[in-house]
Amino acid sequence: MRTTEALGLIETRGFAAMVEASDAMVKAAKVELVSYEKIGGGYVTAIVRGDVAAVRAALEAGGIAAGKVGDVVSVHLIPRPHDNVDIALPLGRGRDYWEMIEQNEQKAIEHKESKKITR
Repeated sequence: MRTTEALGLIETRGFAAMVEASDAMVKAAKVELVSYEKIGGGYVTAIVRGDVAAVRAALEAGGIAAGKVGDVVSVHLIPRPHDNVDIALPLGRGRDYWEMIEQNEQKAIEHKESKKITR
């Protein structure tokens, strides 16, 4: 993750509030909605990344929007997260990373199937 990037998390009670927060965040600032996590018990977290200032603005807008629909449990900004966060958790990984993983898995399946045919 670049040193100017940040992660932003909004945890809500209720899926609709999380969707509302996500929509408001991506509309309010130049951030990427990276993921959402179901925690259990109705708790869900929306995760965005982008420039520190953009994530800060997105979190403010998302927190307000989510509060109109449901309960906001927490709003948190992690400026310049350590590289190990990106390695250990999928939070900082965008679509390009997952597309690469999917393509590699598909190639492995095709390779395995081609070996079955030649035997």
